[in-house]
Amino acid sequence: MQNRIRENLVRVQERIAAAASRSGRRPEEITLIGVSKTHPGELIRAAFEAGLRHFGENRVQEWEAKHAAVADLRAEWHLVGHLQSNKAVRAVRLFHSIDSVDDFRLAQRIDRACADRPPSAPLRVLIEVHLGGEETKSGVAPEGLPGLAEKLIALTGVKLAGLMCIPPFLENADEIRPYFAQLRELKSQLEVRLEKRLPVLSMGMSHDFEAAILEGATEVRVGTALFGTRETVG
Repeated sequence: MQNRIRENLVRVQERIAAAASRSGRRPEEITLIGVSKTHPGELIRAAFEAGLRHFGENRVQEWEAKHAAVADLRAEWHLVGHLQSNKAVRAVRLFHSIDSVDDFRLAQRIDRACADRPPSAPLRVLIEVHLGGEETKSGVAPEGLPGLAEKLIALTGVKLAGLMCIPPFLENADEIRPYFAQLRELKSQLEVRLEKRLPVLSMGMSHDFEAAILEGATEVRVGTALFGTRETVG
């Protein structure tokens, strides 16, 4: 298991490096988040021992069940799935970053849950933007993004670091590039409007992260290419 995870990680890192080179960037500018949802703690530990430091989970309840098995690892834990507002307190306790904020009420819940954090250490959050019009996907619509961001940056317990998206799945990754380009442009427009730098563009998964890097991704969320096919969760 350890060798398989290590080999997978090396392959993904090589692909990241190649895409970064094509876009005139350094591989170090791109953070790899291993999406470990539905996979057991042993695989997370194996990936950590192979050198991975950022991990993404989709569900608060699932992460609560397996967090204790890897709590000793000095890793960064990202919530990348949709967060229900009634689980905000639990999420703040478990994650270093909530990468899927799409509603101001949710942001307020998260902010209140951060009341005990020192002012110098606000919780990092990303706004998830809904691109593609799919009803099954979460995220704020592009036209609602500026208003949400303006209210969010007034909160003191969280720090807006950038944007995230999950575009439609298309077999040809080149056809997904326009969605990634749109998110990059939305971020640029938002930086001008807010007069604030937003360093993070989280976009791209196992089948399309190279296309995302070519369009400016600073974080890619890779699950299957690292951990293999997801295990069934009951």
